[in-house]
Amino acid sequence: MNNVLLIIRRELSSYLRTPSGYIIAASILLIQGLLFNAMAVGDEARYSAKVLEIFLMNAGATTMLAAVLFSMRMMAEERTKGTQMLLFTSPIREGHIILGKYLAAVVFLTLLILLSLYLPSLIFVNGKVSWGHIFAGYVGMILMGAATLAVGLFASSLVKNPFLGVLLAAVFVGLLELCWYISKITDGTLSEVLAYFSPFMKHFNSFQRGLINLSDVVFFLSLVYFSLFAATRVLHSQRWQ
Repeated sequence: MNNVLLIIRRELSSYLRTPSGYIIAASILLIQGLLFNAMAVGDEARYSAKVLEIFLMNAGATTMLAAVLFSMRMMAEERTKGTQMLLFTSPIREGHIILGKYLAAVVFLTLLILLSLYLPSLIFVNGKVSWGHIFAGYVGMILMGAATLAVGLFASSLVKNPFLGVLLAAVFVGLLELCWYISKITDGTLSEVLAYFSPFMKHFNSFQRGLINLSDVVFFLSLVYFSLFAATRVLHSQRWQ
């Protein structure tokens, strides 16, 4: 556990020292603000609950984008800078490295998500929504962001270039979402199976509507587990090359 905490402190310090984290965070918050004004509030009258749903949909999409962008500075950046060998020659196990880097990224992304809370709070100026609906939406964003980060970490472990890591993470996430659209042109059990693998369109949709379903929570946590396990195996193979 001490090794994991050491990696977390190292990574969080890196996030706070380098401008890339601030640039990504500021850009995501700006996009969310613009989308809230243009799409959620808009020019037409809407029920407050509908405004919140539209905001959560846009915020969920931008959270996935932020998680994909953050994946560029996970494992691939270590190989670019040549610091991966320092990690390999240390007594820290591969699982601790992966878990420490992942948890640091989750903490930073969660802070970014929570910084957007002022936007749904603005709905109370002229309307009224349930705090439970807001809570469910933010739980969903954190879970989906955490799952996307895990997929991005796995993608980053496969390549040497950070930008290739981002591209590969986007491809993996895109393929998962593509399952939803393919499910619409298939029938029966196959359609249900394909739709199940879509994080945003299938599983985040419930949170967007203010519902927390155990099946959706299990999906996101399972995606995190299998992605981190795969990244650990990749790192283990690289260590002994």
